[in-house]
Amino acid sequence: MEMVGTIVHQLTRNLTEEQIKEGGFDAYFVNHTTGVYPADSSGSPFTAAYLQVKGDPITDIHEDLAAEQKARSTYDNILRFTDDPDVRDPIKFLRQREVVHYQRFGEGLRIITDQLDSKNFYAFNPAFDTRK
Repeated sequence: MEMVGTIVHQLTRNLTEEQIKEGGFDAYFVNHTTGVYPADSSGSPFTAAYLQVKGDPITDIHEDLAAEQKARSTYDNILRFTDDPDVRDPIKFLRQREVVHYQRFGEGLRIITDQLDSKNFYAFNPAFDTRK
């Protein structure tokens, strides 16, 4: 989020008031000027509610896998909208990190499930429950 915020700041810090209005950023500017305020494209601010955790390793690692893919999809969409190499290069770097993270979480899921009773590994929370 920090790297994307930095890119946005670099692209917007020197905009004139007219450019801000033309770009549709006037409502944002009123509240935040050109400061980076973490919000999605519809203006909903970032919240810790986006971070899901259950305390169950299988559940949580699936959430991690999904988060990596959502981030990768977002980076893919950003890349569709720009041809500026100063934007594309760091976004491509971030996208590649999401792919690697997804692969590592997948390996983690395999390790977790290998340690469980393969016939019934959804029957208990391996962080708390024991096999009987």
